[in-house]
Amino acid sequence: MRIISLNLNGIRSAYNKGMLEWFSKQNADILCVQELKAQAGDMSPDMLAPLGYHGYFHYAEKKGYSGVGIYSKRKPDNVIVGLGIAEFDAEGRYIEAQFGNLSVVSLYLPSGSSGEERQTVKFKFLDAFMPHMVALMESGRDVIVCGDWNIAHTEKDLKNWKGNKKNSGFLPEERAWLTELFDRVGFVDVFRKLHPELEAYTWWSNRGQAWAKDVGWRLDYQVATPHMAEKALSSGIYKEQRFSDHAPMMVDYAD
Repeated sequence: MRIISLNLNGIRSAYNKGMLEWFSKQNADILCVQELKAQAGDMSPDMLAPLGYHGYFHYAEKKGYSGVGIYSKRKPDNVIVGLGIAEFDAEGRYIEAQFGNLSVVSLYLPSGSSGEERQTVKFKFLDAFMPHMVALMESGRDVIVCGDWNIAHTEKDLKNWKGNKKNSGFLPEERAWLTELFDRVGFVDVFRKLHPELEAYTWWSNRGQAWAKDVGWRLDYQVATPHMAEKALSSGIYKEQRFSDHAPMMVDYAD
């Protein structure tokens, strides 16, 4: 079972850069996308159901902002749109598709990099989201949460960690939140499980020569319950083409 997670930084922009052609060759079972930057009326038939996949979306109310989606080969038994928290659901940040005992989530966690106000929103989201993650763990379901978490967990997860200790995305409180998710709640960072020491990134700033010099951050994760994490066979980050300022995060799981 191949699952891909990709922050598109605008679905229309990513399509114009050849994302669909690339996706057609991946033989993925599920593609989780974030940052659609589109509403329902902006979506072409190809964007709604590419290559015969089933498509499900949580759009933000604000135009050209946020939004998440899930494409799946198999039709889900159930789809949950949103967290049931109005403030965050207005921003289109969570969608969950259920296949038997497996839940696959596409998540776009808020960024706090634009200033103090948005960082406050980010902390508020983290506070509200942790109980939801605990409930998913305690549900007994197999769960994989794919997405842009907007947090680099350890010093191995961003190139310039020394210079970013006081910046959103690498704040001690954010990193501690992920540590709690992994160590106390029991979720597993699948890429890090398979590659304990590898320094590899999924996002590069458009400023300077970040991409050329590989000065990046690993912000995109597939986070799984232990049983699913044990099924992970391989994980990689696709960098041969660029569809976004993020790279696709791919994991193959045993059936």
